[in-house]
Amino acid sequence: MKFADLHLHTFFSDGTYSPKELILEAQKAGLCAIAIVDHDTIGGIEPAFDLAADRDIEVLPGIEFTAEYDNKEVHILGYLIDYKNKVLTEKLEILRKYRQERAYKIIDKLKGMNIVLEPEAVFSKVKEGTVGRLHIARAMIEKGLASSIFEVFQKYIGDKCHAYVSGFRFSPSEAIKLIKDAGGIPVLAHPYSLYNDELVLKFIEDGLMGLEVYYPEHSQGVTNFYLGLAQKYNLIVTGGSDCHGKAKPDVKVGRVKIPYELVEKLKEAKKKL
Repeated sequence: MKFADLHLHTFFSDGTYSPKELILEAQKAGLCAIAIVDHDTIGGIEPAFDLAADRDIEVLPGIEFTAEYDNKEVHILGYLIDYKNKVLTEKLEILRKYRQERAYKIIDKLKGMNIVLEPEAVFSKVKEGTVGRLHIARAMIEKGLASSIFEVFQKYIGDKCHAYVSGFRFSPSEAIKLIKDAGGIPVLAHPYSLYNDELVLKFIEDGLMGLEVYYPEHSQGVTNFYLGLAQKYNLIVTGGSDCHGKAKPDVKVGRVKIPYELVEKLKEAKKKL
């Protein structure tokens, strides 16, 4: 059988691997296909294409949009997008600037908690892409302000913590539409993290086409539940490791492998758009 990992990040968002390093890790893991789905950026896709072809690995162009619904982050994956779509690239530039503003606001809130973190310590980790909370967490650890990423999110910048800043400009429905307008397939990432399966049904009404069923933090029971939901509503099934490289060292490329036939179903769905 051939296998794929459809949830991987590079240093163009908050991963630590370059596209080349990601391809090498995928090869070591015995994968035949991967999807690069960086947060709110498509910068890592093109550099990976030529590298992957030389190693007989297929790269699916993708993205992971951070949207917001009822003051809660919702992540929408977009697969097989036209990553050069003009409207898409214009919207991504808006998000890039917002993410920068958000990072400064989080740093200010941390300062109010007597945690002094210089912006340069965060932005030096960003490379060419978008800044995110994981960059802030890594900078805090490096400066001795926390001992682990878990601690940073649990105590300071997690969704319900004092230094969290919300206000993403896209709703899930807007992200879904943007992905479809760019010729892609919108899929809800790690649906367990919503803690509200009624929202899944709402997003289906908004045009959601798939669920990320296979995910490291999904128990077998959770996986079975979302498999059933996907079958009931005729949704595409995807999965992946959500690897961020050394930023989350326990989550390796290929930790979650899905059969290649699920990639083929994604392609079939795209043909029908």
